[in-house]
Amino acid sequence: MRTARIEIRGLRVFAYHGVLDEEREQGQTFVLDVWLDPPPSPADETDDLADAVNYAAVCDRVVELAQGGPYRLLERLAAVIADDLVARFGVTHARVRVAKPDVPIPHPLDEVAVVAEASAGPNSAV
Repeated sequence: MRTARIEIRGLRVFAYHGVLDEEREQGQTFVLDVWLDPPPSPADETDDLADAVNYAAVCDRVVELAQGGPYRLLERLAAVIADDLVARFGVTHARVRVAKPDVPIPHPLDEVAVVAEASAGPNSAV
């Protein structure tokens, strides 16, 4: 059996997170990237969704969590999502990147982002 990594990139979610009151009141777009390491499965041979992690269900859950909160820090939002994906989808590892393109920092920049990772197992928080 082979291993595979699932990548979801550029998932855009409008939500109400931030340190400033205006950010939590007006909302803004966040961009999320997700990497998942599923356990070995026969999906690459069976071509059956029942043997795989359903990408659409992952996206639905990420959007649901990202629209929750609100959270003041990107660190917390990314950690909540990473922990949940490991627990809910049975993946061995999740890496979640949350980017905030419209950050209220008075310097020219493309975005600010935070990456959180979670793993299943005896020493994990999940």
